[in-house]
Amino acid sequence: MTAQPFPVSEIVASQRPHRKDAARNYDALLAAAREAFAENGSEASLEDIARRAGVGIGTLYRNFPTRRHLFESVYADEVNALCRFAQEVAVQEPWEALTTWLRRFTEYMVTKRAVRDALNDESEIFQACRDSMYQAGGPLFERAQQAGRARADMEFDDLLRMVAGITATNFPTDTQRDRVLAVALDGVRTAG
Repeated sequence: MTAQPFPVSEIVASQRPHRKDAARNYDALLAAAREAFAENGSEASLEDIARRAGVGIGTLYRNFPTRRHLFESVYADEVNALCRFAQEVAVQEPWEALTTWLRRFTEYMVTKRAVRDALNDESEIFQACRDSMYQAGGPLFERAQQAGRARADMEFDDLLRMVAGITATNFPTDTQRDRVLAVALDGVRTAG
């Protein structure tokens, strides 16, 4: 899979400051927000996020003027990482590449749940993220189908909706979620 720009990568690049110190603060705020949203949902405290990042609340607001802007930035950054990961795993055997990417997709969905309520499905960022994710993961699925390793009677959208349904369920442990995902993927895999 050749490296290609995804719509979301342009959004992420345009938001990140160019000065090294400002970029470090920006990255620290994104990481802290991702962690806080995963732990506390969309109502995570902005003051807590700034504290976790080791910056003042003013630095948070300079980078992310509104809570929505922070949500969108975290979401876009997560999707951008997911797209880059698809390119990294594309060198693996087709079924392994697909399932490795889907496990990462599952982790992404946990963060997405925390910010989804704050985002409108019709927003420009949401659409760019969706398009990028399909451009990144779709070829992995098609390759697995062409290799006879994934069912030919389903589409990539079917697969993502199945995985999203699994991740939307609250599991008592990540181990149980991973086990249910493995069972579902067994229904997608063919003997090949």
